[in-house]
Amino acid sequence: MNEESVLSALSVALTTAIGALAGAAARPAVFARSVPAPAAARSSCPHCGGAVLARRLPVLHFSGRCPVCAEEIGPRPLVPEAAAAIAFAAVAAGGASGWFAAAQYWLAVCGVALALIDLAVQRLPDVLTFPAFGGTFILLTVAAVAGESGSLGRAAAGAAVLAAVFLLMAATGTMGLGDVKFAPTIGALLGWSGWTCLFWGAAAGFVIGAVSEVAKMAASRARHTHVSFGPYMVIGALAVSVATA
Repeated sequence: MNEESVLSALSVALTTAIGALAGAAARPAVFARSVPAPAAARSSCPHCGGAVLARRLPVLHFSGRCPVCAEEIGPRPLVPEAAAAIAFAAVAAGGASGWFAAAQYWLAVCGVALALIDLAVQRLPDVLTFPAFGGTFILLTVAAVAGESGSLGRAAAGAAVLAAVFLLMAATGTMGLGDVKFAPTIGALLGWSGWTCLFWGAAAGFVIGAVSEVAKMAASRARHTHVSFGPYMVIGALAVSVATA
């Protein structure tokens, strides 16, 4: 193994560790926002009522247990940390650099939090979908100013197009409004790289979702009345974005 390969492997390993830390930082947000609508958030243990997020910089143990009664709360042990670590490793291995890579990492950490909340309570809260879009678009704007390869105008158009498509689907009852609000983030990141990237990135989410849901139905022999589409949006978008970087 030559020196360049060693440095590349070390870079991916370091980025993976940073991803695990990002997942740990996202754990409190996942716990707080994993509540059914119309509730906005929670800060206490649902079992004992003990304050869990009372501190200014809340941190939840990776075991996923209440620090007061030791009952399981929030995300399962190591799930946010592992998911973010894998996402960061994939972005690093994809080879993107600069501010566009930063946008990919931002989508990864926001996407992990949103995906876990969606799986838990079938919602994508505004308090996370809006910052996800804002951060992504700001980073892409900086990338454009820095002269990185890509198009900010196409990113904006991609955000609008995907949001419009999801809004039409929501009107037919096949998509939730949380998915509609998250769509501009996905559209902006994919649109930056090209219309082909946008098409395949959006399509990948539907394909992965369809395969996964069919597998679940085959395993449980029961039809799912509600599909948490957020995780599939994140996986499909990141996979195509990384592959085309």
